Amino acid sequence: MAITLAKGQKVDLTKTNPGLKNVIVGLGWDTNKYDGGHSFDLDTAAFLTTGAGRVTSDVDFIFYNNLRHPSDSVIHLGDNLTGIGEGDDEQIKVVLDQVPANIERIAFTVTIHEAMQRNQNFGQVSNSYIRVLDEATGAELVRYDLGEDFSIETAIVVGELYRHNGEWKFNAVGSGYQGGLAALCGNFGINV
Repeated sequence: MAITLAKGQKVDLTKTNPGLKNVIVGLGWDTNKYDGGHSFDLDTAAFLTTGAGRVTSDVDFIFYNNLRHPSDSVIHLGDNLTGIGEGDDEQIKVVLDQVPANIERIAFTVTIHEAMQRNQNFGQVSNSYIRVLDEATGAELVRYDLGEDFSIETAIVVGELYRHNGEWKFNAVGSGYQGGLAALCGNFGINV
């Protein structure tokens, strides 16, 4: 049975699920009726950071143009350009025991591609969620539904996996940013 979280709540993953090795982080969304003449393209990314919340280099930024971390610990499973259909719109696989020791957090984000040019924001997006699945069993372990809290934001840190005392935990973050992917990259220490 999945644990449903509210913004800011944290939960143990590996402590309450002994033997958990590989997880799939699934993110999903729907777009509201929109007559702006442009389709929506939302993109998921992962930032692998140290305890200071910064990447050590650009390879720690996993997204549609860099699908795999050199350690093979974080793998983006593909860019969905339309978001049409049921279930997760994009997924990222995490091999927990291969995450480099200096990485303490993996932040999962969603941005709207070309949001400023297309005059789009998360106020036009609904039913957004992040969930963590046990890859071996397909069981949903954790779910966080974002709700309708975002109106002008073009990027969101949805949630994060983080290491604490040798165990992996999940934090439902739900922090919005204006400025899209560039603002997120700057936040995590990547120059664009």
